Amino acid sequence: MPLSKDPLKGGINTDGSKSTVYCSYCYQNGTFTQPDFTVADMKKFCKEKMKEMGFPGFIAGFLTMGLPKLERWKNK
Repeated sequence: MPLSKDPLKGGINTDGSKSTVYCSYCYQNGTFTQPDFTVADMKKFCKEKMKEMGFPGFIAGFLTMGLPKLERWKNK
């Protein structure tokens, strides 16, 4: 999620500062809210949410293609 679209404009680091990397839905108190989520899990979750919002399936699939390149998963 682009941090500009995040209602809190970013997650919260352990020291209470705002994360400039992770959104508030995924990151709170310095840890991931879904620590066991794989990139495949996140793709499925995001696609389902986008479809609920009215996005066609092929667009939802296209928009999740970049997830493996995000900081959380790029070295896994």
